[in-house]
Amino acid sequence: MVELTINNLKVKAEEGMTILDAAKSVGISVPTLCHMKNLSPTGACRMCVVEVEGQRNLLPSCAYPVSEGMVVETNSPRVRRARKTIVELLVENHPQDCLICVRNKNCELQDLAERYAVREHRYSGEKRKHVVDVSSASLERDPAKCILCGRCARVCNEVQKIGAIDFAGRGFGSIVTTPYNKGLNVSDCILCGQCILQCPTAALRERSSTKIVSTALGNKNKYVIAQIAPAVRATLGEEFHLPAGTDVTGKLVSGLRRLGFKKVFDTNFAADLTIMEEANELIHRVQSGEPLPMFTSCCPGWVKFAEMNFPGILPHISSCKSPHEMEGAILKSYYAKKMGLNPRDIFVVSIMPCTVKKFESERPELSHDALHDVDSVLTTRELVRFFNMAGIDFSDLPDEEFDNPLGESTGAAAIFGTSGGVMEAALRTAYYNLTGENLENVEVDQIRGMDGVKSASIKVGEMDVNVAVVNGIGNVRSLIEDVLAGKSKYHFIEVMACPGGCINGGGQPIHQNLDNVMKRVKALYEIDKQSVTRRSHDNESVKTLYKEFLREPGSHTSHELLHTTYHTRDGK
Repeated sequence: MVELTINNLKVKAEEGMTILDAAKSVGISVPTLCHMKNLSPTGACRMCVVEVEGQRNLLPSCAYPVSEGMVVETNSPRVRRARKTIVELLVENHPQDCLICVRNKNCELQDLAERYAVREHRYSGEKRKHVVDVSSASLERDPAKCILCGRCARVCNEVQKIGAIDFAGRGFGSIVTTPYNKGLNVSDCILCGQCILQCPTAALRERSSTKIVSTALGNKNKYVIAQIAPAVRATLGEEFHLPAGTDVTGKLVSGLRRLGFKKVFDTNFAADLTIMEEANELIHRVQSGEPLPMFTSCCPGWVKFAEMNFPGILPHISSCKSPHEMEGAILKSYYAKKMGLNPRDIFVVSIMPCTVKKFESERPELSHDALHDVDSVLTTRELVRFFNMAGIDFSDLPDEEFDNPLGESTGAAAIFGTSGGVMEAALRTAYYNLTGENLENVEVDQIRGMDGVKSASIKVGEMDVNVAVVNGIGNVRSLIEDVLAGKSKYHFIEVMACPGGCINGGGQPIHQNLDNVMKRVKALYEIDKQSVTRRSHDNESVKTLYKEFLREPGSHTSHELLHTTYHTRDGK
């Protein structure tokens, strides 16, 4: 330990700790733009500069280590002037369109301009001019709003290990862009949206579907249905100042009805349905000698990654559609027939924590009778804007129940939203299908948590079933290489592209607080724990669906509606 002085306060810090972390440990806030927790510092933005006694220049606190006897000022006049100048320069090179920007009132540059009382334009000169990239079905990239903090490039390269965007050019010509400055749709981007969560401005944002959905809601000839993903219910409340991890399921249902949706269904129903099909497929592969291990297919970012980078692994990916696509398929077949509706009049809107679900909904493989299973996808953030535009006071909404028959779900479905949840839910049902008995302990602790790769071995009858869970796409390559080399010991592998799973998806509320993510995770596990029914095969509505329509998991009708195919793709 070393002792130093920060703002006249004696501070003890571990040797090697940065000034930034030492200050934070005693409640002293130092602003940053480029800093990312758990990644090596770059010191690029210079917002975190501090004054250190004996040093001629201001030092970047995120990259400079503490030392014995060091005297630091984090808020001296010189420091404040330097920070304000940096903000003023960034503002002058930024589009002056805050009032119409999607990140208005949720922008780090805007916050810093307020903090340092930037009240006039003191600098003028040439500004960078760039074209907005709208080539992707999920994301938009606006280089004119980029402040070159580099956080998006770091999360893409160092965390996700995709490398779809990075710095190019020098000096005034510097830009964060795709290779050869081409569209995101032809890059290696998997559209996970983690870059959006890191972007301090609106240089990266989701492609909005609010106009499409608003038009559908206003069309009297359309029967507009909403479905809600498991992860949304544990996050949306944050945008309305509710504690992180608050379960707002009932308010979501009532709010969507007030927006004009004819019916509100639970994607968790289809998560249970997915488990029935996926567990059946796994057992069939084990018994028939088809390619093992089997990978989950719920995450379209992971599927797109495999199609672009490892087409040889595609036979190992489950053919099951993701839950919201299954729900859409059932709505436009079974439900339409049951209610006497024309499938072409049904407009399905999925409320998702994910940006790549927008891309997924447009895949031609995810359709039937020339109709897409899902017509439009709204992220959690977009739904918040809908509520605000409608003048709905979300906090005061009553709790209401989902519509049926596609509204019943189990605890197993709820945990789909977190890393390891799909695997845990599948094991509960696969165990039952193989043994005829329920797994005694439904909570598989070995595959819970935020580790990059988690594994477990479950005794199923006479067989040891080895499973793995990949938390974040950046951790999947070694497991794929083992499979392709014939060295994998696993039978079943879950992959979620976003660290933490859908609970931290690219369409979720923008934050830099990892504690909030853990509270969201806890909320989903609590929903599961409090559920009367915790196994997908015990869902009575799913049983009725098979009895009346699908017959059994893996049937011809099930394959026609609930399963899909994959193909090698080059970017698009």
